[in-house]
Amino acid sequence: MTGRERVKAAIKCEKTDRTPWVPFVGSHAGALLGIGADEYLKSADMIVKGAGEAVKRYKPDGLPVTFDLQIEAEVLGCGLKWAEDNPPAVVDHPLGNGTKLEQLKVPGAGEGRIGVVMEAARRIREEHPDVAVYGLITGPFTLALHLLGTDIFMKMFDDREYVMELLGFCRDVCKAMSRYYVEAGCDVIAVVDPMTSQIGPDQFTEYVSPFAKEVFDNVRELGALSSFFVCGHAQQNIEVMCECGPDNVSIDENIPLDYVRDECVKRGISFGGNMQLTTVLLLGSPLDAQKNAVECMELGGDKGFILAPGCDLPYATPAENLEAVVEVVEDEYKRDVVKTMDEEAAAGEKLDMSQYGQSDKVIVDIITLDSEACAPCQYMVDAVRKVAPEFDGLVEWREHKIKQKDSLVLMTSLMVRNVPTICIDGKITFVSRIPPKNELIEAIQKRINEKMRRRLSQRRATLSVVGSDDEKAQQAMENAKRAVKELGADVDVERLKDKDSVRDYGVGSDGDVAVVLTRRQVKAAGEVPETIVIKEWLKEL
Repeated sequence: MTGRERVKAAIKCEKTDRTPWVPFVGSHAGALLGIGADEYLKSADMIVKGAGEAVKRYKPDGLPVTFDLQIEAEVLGCGLKWAEDNPPAVVDHPLGNGTKLEQLKVPGAGEGRIGVVMEAARRIREEHPDVAVYGLITGPFTLALHLLGTDIFMKMFDDREYVMELLGFCRDVCKAMSRYYVEAGCDVIAVVDPMTSQIGPDQFTEYVSPFAKEVFDNVRELGALSSFFVCGHAQQNIEVMCECGPDNVSIDENIPLDYVRDECVKRGISFGGNMQLTTVLLLGSPLDAQKNAVECMELGGDKGFILAPGCDLPYATPAENLEAVVEVVEDEYKRDVVKTMDEEAAAGEKLDMSQYGQSDKVIVDIITLDSEACAPCQYMVDAVRKVAPEFDGLVEWREHKIKQKDSLVLMTSLMVRNVPTICIDGKITFVSRIPPKNELIEAIQKRINEKMRRRLSQRRATLSVVGSDDEKAQQAMENAKRAVKELGADVDVERLKDKDSVRDYGVGSDGDVAVVLTRRQVKAAGEVPETIVIKEWLKEL
């Protein structure tokens, strides 16, 4: 079978001679050519050249024309921030800045970078006839969010009619883009809608399903195959995604592959994924990549499964890691060998978090893939950035991109499993969900209040007068009570004279008197501390 035949058969849930391999090479191809992502994604010549380099080095069965969810948004008026090592990020939303929805028009095939990408698609089709070509379009919900900004989450409650009208427009853009890609020779139309990970099944069914179904039906009418891409913690939406009628569902490592397999297979839908982007493909070794690929292939089975990265490959992914994947895809014996070899990844490295979150300020950590490359990550960072100033210096926030090893170690230490995630003073608070402004403010304020209560509690103490000499003890008690009264201190005064108490303190046993100050210090509240954390507290004694 050719790669193109293999991918098509797998998407149709037909038997293939081996597992198809589709590396999602987007801006990473710029790294292969030694140029920045900004230069790469603006040039049809570079995209075609980059695809050729990826075909030569990674021997794919299928390949996207490119992986850039900002193409349609840019043509429709969204402001972009460009980077050398990431696809651009949307930083300005026309519908949030006064533009009326009726002013927007479905773009034509030659407008802006749509024309650049369509030209690249035609040339890649011609130069690589045995490779299945994927045309990636921005899903209706993610495109709507690009156009309106995070206000869409509030309008879903306050102005449903407007949101439905906006999503209808985005559906029309999706259908037009699908047609352009099919006319350029693409075999598979991938509807990439990562922002749907931010809503639950009920909202998905109400706001996404009607429009996504129309897009997939349209792709079928155009004679092409379809795939529904999602990333992030979207396991709750797999069933409703399948009910939209795609030919294939593709996921990242946030969702267990065997779960998606079971949900898709019983509906006759193929599936793909979910190699780990950062811990393995970006930061791991070739052996890590091979082991992960073998694990995915064994879970996916030999029918209806396409091996692929969880999402767009990071720009700086080492080429040798992807080349190593090809070896185990093509060679069954190599797969058996890899299974017997030891792990090389520095898994399990953790920080000492015993004192984390003890400072006066509230620390908000946002664990992301990269807010400049991942739309859900970007909007989550934006949400925190907007509310932090309202706390007048009491809150510090920082983003941790897990493309960097230090951030990966912090992620492990915080026991974060999904990105993006917001941790407040080390506590996982929002997982793959961008909180509304009021909810985020409430969560941070709650933590500030907890710290205030803790500080007040720590001011409490007890003065214990210990000893068997009643006369001296009585004098000590009077002095202590007077001191407490004059200072207005929150301190209890007690008298301990039984032998057991005296012996426990080890003072005042010879008829003398001692005064012991015991300060209360709350170390944890509202959660069960780990044993290792308690051991660290005990070391302070």
